[in-house]
Amino acid sequence: MPNIHPTAVVDPKARVAATATIGPFCVVGPDVELADNVELVSHVVVAGRTSVGENTRIFPFASIGHPPQDLKYKGEPSTLTIGKNCQIREHVTMNPGTEGGGMTTTVGDNCLFMASAHVAHDCVLGNNVIMANNATLAGHVVVGEFAFLGGLSAVHQFVRIGKHAMIGGMSGVEADVIPFGIVIGNRAHLNGLNIVGLKRRGFSREDIHSLRNAYRLLFAPEGTLQERVSDVSEQFKDNLAVMEVVDFIRSDSSRQLSTPQIPG
Repeated sequence: MPNIHPTAVVDPKARVAATATIGPFCVVGPDVELADNVELVSHVVVAGRTSVGENTRIFPFASIGHPPQDLKYKGEPSTLTIGKNCQIREHVTMNPGTEGGGMTTTVGDNCLFMASAHVAHDCVLGNNVIMANNATLAGHVVVGEFAFLGGLSAVHQFVRIGKHAMIGGMSGVEADVIPFGIVIGNRAHLNGLNIVGLKRRGFSREDIHSLRNAYRLLFAPEGTLQERVSDVSEQFKDNLAVMEVVDFIRSDSSRQLSTPQIPG
């Protein structure tokens, strides 16, 4: 039997693993699924068609799975899926998907959401994503694995953030961010590569050197971006990290690409 505090309100239709823990004053809705060793610390509300992966811990006053903040939402049976081993801190909000976005919001494994972070409808987050305090994703945002979003940053709807990218604190991100890139600023611009993150995650010196060279070529003033992407693709075709950036740029997107700020 799960460990459920007597003050908690858990709908009898909810699917709660025998090893889950539900603390004081939590509320769990009828369509919720809590996997093994999930812990709701206290005052947590999990609603909607929400599934929470094993070993995930949710802290007080988090609001998980309530209807999205989208006027187009008409009560369709959309879902929110949260992966394993996540830490969801105080006052975090996460919403399910909508009919206009694939009907699901998905959060990967091993993610950390610091206090008051927000994941909107139809977002897709990879594994090991970190969102610092008050970081905010609008609807339909895609975030690659190991990306880091600094405190008070805000990401425009439909933006893509590549793997291992870093969003500086208080940045407003309106354009796609390449894998391994750093963006900063009120209206964020590309400001180099996330070298510290690459070193921490064990990328080789050779890969980092290749990424540096590819970055310089991609954002050089000569030629068009399409021409520069073709040149980089040919020159670094055997380097998986560089080709990750090339493939990202070539992918279809409704947003422009974040680029370095032009001096002057």
